[in-house]
Amino acid sequence: MDYPQNSPLPYRHQRILEILDTERMAEVGQLSDALGVSAVTIRSDLDSLEKRLLLRRVRGGAMAAKPARFERPVDVPSHSFTEEKERIGALAASMVRSGETIILDAGTTTLAMAMALPEHLRDVMIITSSLDIAIALETHPGASVMVTGGKLKKTGRNPHSRSLVPPFAGLLLEQLNADCAYLCCAGIDAERGFTNAHLEEVEVKRAMLAASRRAVMLGDRGKIGHVAGARIATARDIHTLVTDRKATPADIAALETAGTKVLLA
Repeated sequence: MDYPQNSPLPYRHQRILEILDTERMAEVGQLSDALGVSAVTIRSDLDSLEKRLLLRRVRGGAMAAKPARFERPVDVPSHSFTEEKERIGALAASMVRSGETIILDAGTTTLAMAMALPEHLRDVMIITSSLDIAIALETHPGASVMVTGGKLKKTGRNPHSRSLVPPFAGLLLEQLNADCAYLCCAGIDAERGFTNAHLEEVEVKRAMLAASRRAVMLGDRGKIGHVAGARIATARDIHTLVTDRKATPADIAALETAGTKVLLA
């Protein structure tokens, strides 16, 4: 619910701001537990407070913000949800079969997937836009690796994630008929779909979707409920979302109703 700019804040909104004032950052689940309301209610509260410039919405929660210098950050740091990403990556890796051609998007969770690919796999062709993934798979006995090409992206949330972006990043992908694309994103929302903040990356991700018969999205629960600036795909465009087991039942049900199968790692 939105309130006039100068109206008094409801008690729950005051408590959220008090928590952020102490902790500086809080996840949706943390606030939900502290205030005894659903995650959906907390997200609505955070949206209302953000409109009043009283906090910063980030992936999975919110940060304290000074109204005089409000600036929406891109995301929670990439080292968040490390254990969850490893479990998600391992589950996604178990889905790959010998003889397949797969596409791996650039990202920390797809890197975890690459590192978890079983050594018994044979004749797997892997196309990736990530130099980190390509190097990680260099010694895999059953994988052949090809990079998409393009310009090396020098900036981003994670300075250690080296990815290739346009121009020319989509030329190879246009020639492919892959079995499955495994993608990453910044935001997951049943209504608004799968989103990302960087337009260059979105262009590559869409090319990966077009080059594959099936698409699997990898994303921890902190991305659910967040909507970034550019859409990668609708819920119906993504066959399966692999997320962590702490995702809320309501979020899972909404995504499956919208057309995406959800697997919990």
